[in-house]
Amino acid sequence: MTRAVARSTNFFRAVVETCRRRRPSKAVDSTGQEVSGIELLTRALVLRRLLRRGVLSPDEGQVALLLPPSVGAMVANLALALDRRVTVNLNYTLSAPMLNAGLAEAGIRHIITSRRFAERVPLDLDAEPIYLDDLAERPTRIDKVIAGLQAAALPVGALLRLLGLDRVDENEVMTIVFTSGATGNPKGVMLTYRNIVANLDAVDRVIRWRPTDVLLGALPFFHSFGSTITLWGPLMRDLGVAYHANPLDARGIGALCRAQHATLLATTPMFLRAYLRRGEPADFASLDVVAVGAERLPSDLGDEVARAWGVRPIEGYGTTEMAPLVAANTPPSRSRNDAAATRREGTVGRPVPGARAKVIDPATGAEVGPGERGLLLVTGPSLMKGYLNQPAATAEVVRDGWYVTGDIASIDADGFITLVDRQSRFAKIAGEMIPHAMVEDVLNAALGAGPGAAPNVAVTSIPDPIRGERLVVIHTERDKTTEELQQALVAAGLPNLYIPARDAFVLVDALPVVGAGKIDLQAIRTIALESAASARAS
Repeated sequence: MTRAVARSTNFFRAVVETCRRRRPSKAVDSTGQEVSGIELLTRALVLRRLLRRGVLSPDEGQVALLLPPSVGAMVANLALALDRRVTVNLNYTLSAPMLNAGLAEAGIRHIITSRRFAERVPLDLDAEPIYLDDLAERPTRIDKVIAGLQAAALPVGALLRLLGLDRVDENEVMTIVFTSGATGNPKGVMLTYRNIVANLDAVDRVIRWRPTDVLLGALPFFHSFGSTITLWGPLMRDLGVAYHANPLDARGIGALCRAQHATLLATTPMFLRAYLRRGEPADFASLDVVAVGAERLPSDLGDEVARAWGVRPIEGYGTTEMAPLVAANTPPSRSRNDAAATRREGTVGRPVPGARAKVIDPATGAEVGPGERGLLLVTGPSLMKGYLNQPAATAEVVRDGWYVTGDIASIDADGFITLVDRQSRFAKIAGEMIPHAMVEDVLNAALGAGPGAAPNVAVTSIPDPIRGERLVVIHTERDKTTEELQQALVAAGLPNLYIPARDAFVLVDALPVVGAGKIDLQAIRTIALESAASARAS
């Protein structure tokens, strides 16, 4: 047996062995569903039998899912994996045209969903729905008996051979996760068994999961962290998971956290603000690790969470193309070394085991020295196989085995990574590179955007015929005048080039966001361009 085959087999072996551990509550959700590992595996094997029996064709390699984080969604994903089909969890916050483009790209004919969720999220999609509600009525007694014996009694090796999972190439695509669309059209990231296993191994070595851990699974499965960590993580590791369908429902998530004594929470700053503002501190008292990614963690937000919950969030960095975790600070409670050696405030930590990172000069491609800013490149065993059906786009971002993240960063002498901003989030004005984030930070502070509130402004740039580009500020309702905001930028010591013009402030009802809780940068720029076009026409 080759090394590749052995590694991929380890994924399925780990799943079966993990489910067979006699943990009374492996997965629960806010709907009241609660299953042990054996029950989870049995349900997945039953569903696999039903899907193979006149529902899915043998040649359907990719199958989509339109489900929120839940026990049912976990079972459905596992059933497809056990049938060696590629799972594609759809981002139900996107428009139907965007989703249909992805369905066509992946050649998807069926979508697994539920009638209740389809009613809540009505989308006109170009694929036939498979309702779990309907399938629940179909299992025969024979189905249940056979699946139960397979899940609990058949030797692991025999079960894998029976399911055709004993010889699977580690480089075979396991799941496709579409990018968020925050900076452009979503692309299908093909992640292999090797990618997922390597990333989970790295996470385990940083977080050091414990059998007593319960992961609070609020991130949707279409989010790369939600897919790898909160879906496949509990299936491969001996820890429990508690799912909640809506990541913005602070009260519901708080109640679930309290009821299940959750110890681990992975979230984004946007969601964390909601929990802090609308949740009860006592609900989150059991948390031992709060890991934040997707956007920079404001220091005042971290301070407020530490005061309210008694645990300080740690910041990490990931990207869908790396399955996703690239770097992380180690939680003090999980560190075997001096905390200062494994955690540094203001950074996203050091590369996780197996990953490597470097910073290059965007113009020359030469690697820069410690502490110098440049374009961040990363690589490792979790680097994606590529973008689905887009070899040119893949070649553009994967160069000599390194993924070009598009982020501007620096790496200090100890290996800690500090993010500056997206490469696309710089305006080139009169030859100077102006970071959008620096202007945003000052404006948000001037408008009093504290830890319990979402950002009030987003800065972008559009073409300017005289200076190359100009800054535009997209903002919600404010209690300060444009002149006062300009003066705040001056008072912060920013040069004149950093000061947006008086007519560059655009009012909106709310800042657009994508499903992962990040500001929709593409939509922000579209608003700025439309405002400029309207001003020229008037």
